Amino acid sequence: MISALTMGLAGVGRIGTSHAETLKHLPGVDTVVVADADAERAYAAAGKLGVEAVADIDVLLAAPLDGLIIATATDSHPELITRAVDAGIPVFCEKPVAADIQGTLDVITRLENSTVPVQIGFQRRFDVGYRAARDAIASGSLGWLHTLRATTLDPAPPPAEYVGRSGGLFRDCGVHDFDIIRWVTGREVVEVYATGANRGEEFFAAAGDVDTAAVLLRLDDDSLATVSLSRYNGAGYDVRLEALGSLGNAVVGLDDRAPLTSVEPDYAPSGLPAYPGFMERFRRAYTDELAAFLSVATGDLESPCTPSDALKAFYIAEACELSRREGRPVTVAEVRH
Repeated sequence: MISALTMGLAGVGRIGTSHAETLKHLPGVDTVVVADADAERAYAAAGKLGVEAVADIDVLLAAPLDGLIIATATDSHPELITRAVDAGIPVFCEKPVAADIQGTLDVITRLENSTVPVQIGFQRRFDVGYRAARDAIASGSLGWLHTLRATTLDPAPPPAEYVGRSGGLFRDCGVHDFDIIRWVTGREVVEVYATGANRGEEFFAAAGDVDTAAVLLRLDDDSLATVSLSRYNGAGYDVRLEALGSLGNAVVGLDDRAPLTSVEPDYAPSGLPAYPGFMERFRRAYTDELAAFLSVATGDLESPCTPSDALKAFYIAEACELSRREGRPVTVAEVRH
């Protein structure tokens, strides 16, 4: 039974602060301790949240923790994951495991002989809609799948400094779609064709990135998936998945807050505001994800998203980037190390 757990959290940016707030309300959590590269920011966040803080992440890792949540900058993930595992501390780390494939492989190699669990944060796996779609596909009620259509459209672009270190639209944003397509179907992606465009701010092109992209994926059973990505969806945050089968379909994200404007004369809009961003759209999923991690940390549940799972989604993102740059279909096998 989960009880009296002490959970550490590294990084008190937006997602880290939200995780700390969630953790302190989860049954079984007794203490939440936060740290950040900026000690002042850590103590300020702790004061607002009503949790504990320590001077730096080194002090945090030396504390008697039942689990560690990593919500720091990507380049710190490999070191923090391996240090925590070496200390016997179960880890939850926001994606990605590392900034590139080789870094991810290095972490996985380091963890090969360890029994300490590591969970990577792909919160869509805990969303009730995606879970229902997965169940529908597995049940056979949709028949055989011929097409999946995934959408991740941000209402406004992130800051230029973020774009420069994000890894690009496919690795930063599309990777969630790639992971969830694998997860809901139970199939692997074998080939991609990706293209992109820049009609927005110049800092995307300056960073070698695109602000909008379209991807075609071929799965290993010959079903097809499309993924639409954009940083400029002014109508609101739009994340959906359509699973279209020979007998029926399942649609995730089609609710009264979906930022879709029908021009049909008899359609009556809900009047509810669109989701402004991912935190609001996936609030329940984030909570359920961290609740699952508590069970992982206590040994009651195997990791529902391992570093190897994250690597498979990263391979697809890497193949998309290569396809966009070279203007050709790319097999996922081409980018595997």
